[in-house]
Amino acid sequence: MPKEKFVLIDGNAIIHRSYHAIPPLTNKKGELVNAVYGFASMLLKVWKELQPKYMAVTFDMAGKTFRHKKFEKYKATRKKADQELYDQIPLVHDLVRAFNIPIFERIGYEADDLIGTIAKYLKIEKNVEVYIATGDKDTLQLIDNSIKVYTFGRGMSDIIVYDEKKFQERFGFEPKLMIDFKAFAGDQSDNIPGIMGIGEKTATDLI
Repeated sequence: MPKEKFVLIDGNAIIHRSYHAIPPLTNKKGELVNAVYGFASMLLKVWKELQPKYMAVTFDMAGKTFRHKKFEKYKATRKKADQELYDQIPLVHDLVRAFNIPIFERIGYEADDLIGTIAKYLKIEKNVEVYIATGDKDTLQLIDNSIKVYTFGRGMSDIIVYDEKKFQERFGFEPKLMIDFKAFAGDQSDNIPGIMGIGEKTATDLI
């Protein structure tokens, strides 16, 4: 019996990817809506290709997270996004609600955290296969026999679906070891320091 598909969408990751990948587009009011357009296109693409029975979207909320309490400099070097991007987030919320898709968000947590929680909870449902639609690779550590990551490459049309085999081919180790990889090599985008002198290649060799 084929498993039912549950798609979890990383809302903020897709909004950021859409904003930077799609040229400026405006509505009849003159408001910039390229991120909204990109999000809608992604949503329809996922819906058509995966034909899921269930869907949900997670979003970040403004403010610091529990990670900032553990490491004060978390994301400290990341530049603030354009206001034109932030202005489109409420519009994307409206779009998701128009499709009657549930939204999950929680103060102190990122969209990734909620995705991980929901995905792991769904593992008790043996007939459900989870697909995480995202624009970054932070959720790759969740991949197992019931969780796949549907991620965008350089453009919105460049799609890679990572399962255990695809991940192993790309990184050379098991998905669950991505945590160790990040601990060794760090993560420059989040300002997370690794071990001095160890880059991604050495981290892979050590693992």
